Amino acid sequence: MERVTDVSENLAQSADRDQVNDYDSFAEAYAAENENNLVNAYYERPAMLALAGDVAGRRILDAGCGSGPLSAALRDRGAVVTGVDASVGMLALARRRLGDDVALHVVDLSDRLPFADGAFDDVVASLVLHYLEDWGPTLAELRRVLRPGGRLIASVDHPFVAYTFQDPRPDYFATTSYTFDWTFNGQSAPMRFWRKPLHAMTDAFFTAGFRLSLISEPQPDPAVRELFPDGFHDLSTKTTFLFFVVEVPPSATGSDD
Repeated sequence: MERVTDVSENLAQSADRDQVNDYDSFAEAYAAENENNLVNAYYERPAMLALAGDVAGRRILDAGCGSGPLSAALRDRGAVVTGVDASVGMLALARRRLGDDVALHVVDLSDRLPFADGAFDDVVASLVLHYLEDWGPTLAELRRVLRPGGRLIASVDHPFVAYTFQDPRPDYFATTSYTFDWTFNGQSAPMRFWRKPLHAMTDAFFTAGFRLSLISEPQPDPAVRELFPDGFHDLSTKTTFLFFVVEVPPSATGSDD
């Protein structure tokens, strides 16, 4: 799933933590906010597309596709896209957006993926890994379904930002959760993310059999200056998201190599 809005604007303690991250309960409101806001539509998605580069003809898995805006952009650039998400409500919105051009599957990324080894050239995971306490099983599956030389392009909450979401500050070197309320269109939803230090992120990629190609902290597109002048300044001077491109070694022949 993609991040809806700058969490600093919406952080609040939730009175009810019984059902966190329930996208089915706010799918419509989430998708509407995500469509044209600053950090998703004008910062995170353009950054993901820039990292993906020329995708014409490439088989791409959108892991945590949500309502499908990134899938649509990749499709429009000539990719053959498959989307998976755990939320039935979000996938219904994705189907409305994408028609029959993109295969969509209800899949929890903590489970085994319903695809053959080496089925994809690329996987995009847009602001999704920070929902997981343990990246290991998910990264192992993503590596399995990528061909040798395939890429995983992922964005997450920047660990330096996540570290600030508590007072007193948590142990930076520990994997810890934090909870907050997202509020948009008058609707509030309790959320839980997992934060981990940068070295734990890169270690997880290496353990899963990936090699690191790129770590990126992109600047916003200059066009954002006119559309969101205050937001442009913040994104130009403060950390927000962290982007990774990791690769399956070209010589890899299977998930156990």
